Amino acid sequence: MVGQGPAARRVEASSTAFEIASGAETGRPFLKWAGGKRQLLGKLMHAAPRDASTYFEPFVGGGALFFALQPKRAVLADVNERLIRTYKGVKNNVEEVIGQLKMFKYTPEFYYRFREKDIDAGTDADVAAWFIYLNKTGFNGLYRVNRDNRFNVPFGRYINPTICDEDTLRACSAALAKAELLVDDFAVVVKEAGRGDFVYFDPPYVPLSATSSFTSYTSRGFGDEDQERLRDTARKLKKRGVRVLLSNSSAPSVRALYAAGFDIAEVSATRLVNSKASARGAIVELLIS
Repeated sequence: MVGQGPAARRVEASSTAFEIASGAETGRPFLKWAGGKRQLLGKLMHAAPRDASTYFEPFVGGGALFFALQPKRAVLADVNERLIRTYKGVKNNVEEVIGQLKMFKYTPEFYYRFREKDIDAGTDADVAAWFIYLNKTGFNGLYRVNRDNRFNVPFGRYINPTICDEDTLRACSAALAKAELLVDDFAVVVKEAGRGDFVYFDPPYVPLSATSSFTSYTSRGFGDEDQERLRDTARKLKKRGVRVLLSNSSAPSVRALYAAGFDIAEVSATRLVNSKASARGAIVELLIS
């Protein structure tokens, strides 16, 4: 089904489908992430080839699909340097990360003081502990920065949040041992992908409305030109035999971008990360291949 547009087929995501597709217990991400894919893993796992030579994920985010698949070879990347340094810290120094997290307090005073820390001057383990703490205690698990690359998410109100999940961190560290970690543009990351490889693109989504955009996870953002570059990159990869899967919103512009040369499937998802309660709930997203 190529270029299905508004008539794209509808697929309901379910935990049962994931259990059937995976056939095994899967890894769990150590980060919460806006637009994370844990609830859509059934459909993603079903679409992901199991015999890929190398798995590429240039917008790694929370890494839900990577940790579920746990491929033998992987290239994980993002333009968010702090995110990749966090993965490196967990990969290479997980016990140090755990040790730091155990010392952190869940109070507004500690949160705001720690948020202002000049974290980029620290080690990868320092960055990982900073990033994970703010992720677990900040409002809605958001990662958002201003134009000066300063993290500006307010304190979150939780009941006894789990700041340090030792078992998950150690499991993720073991999975990351198989992965190369890069800070680079998505087109550069997949430049060497070839026949037999699998690329999963989960970019910042095209917003469905003016108030639903979550592209400020870097100071640069991700605009219309980037979305077009992504489409062109996916098309080139497919032509040279790379298996490609993309996620995006069901915005009309996304349907138009992928109307020719791609299969489009609709999936139902529930999004809880939004500043307005009225904007949360079940929405339609697209899986494109």
